Amino acid sequence: MADLDREFFARDTVIVARELIGTTLVAGRCRGRIVETEAYTTDAASHAVTRSRQAAIMRETYGHLYVYLIYGMYYCLNVTTERRGTGAVLIRAVEPTRGIGLMSERRGTPNIKQLASGPGRLCAAFGIDLAMNGKPIGRDLRILARAAEPPISASARIGITRATELDWRFYETGNPFVSRQPPKARA
Repeated sequence: MADLDREFFARDTVIVARELIGTTLVAGRCRGRIVETEAYTTDAASHAVTRSRQAAIMRETYGHLYVYLIYGMYYCLNVTTERRGTGAVLIRAVEPTRGIGLMSERRGTPNIKQLASGPGRLCAAFGIDLAMNGKPIGRDLRILARAAEPPISASARIGITRATELDWRFYETGNPFVSRQPPKARA
């Protein structure tokens, strides 16, 4: 599988978020299939609006990592998008495929389904922290193209109170590694 290059991320954020489902995240010895993402642009829930200084990277780059701390304890991994716009895709969940022992050690659990199902868990399992913030895709972290498009569903994003009408959360339909199954999914 070939690495996705910066040009893949130069496109519309919502399209990129959907097309990342089924790709492979690689960080050091750890790998996993991306099974859940969320798109953020200039909508009211976006850091580009709510944390404008911290999220300047969303406006100024594409194909770079945007890592931030949430609740003072969890890191979240995003990849910036849109050559001529503002955006980032939050990687919400990954199905671990390689480096599972290391992920289990980092997370303190042998339960494979709990290793990377959620943005904070994912970053802990893959060793992702603020040291990666602002770096271009392909250095410390790579994403490999998918072999085939899996069945994908869309729903409202999780954990937000604004722009809740946007179905900008994408996930592999029926995958048990998704962080949370929505009550009402739309394919």
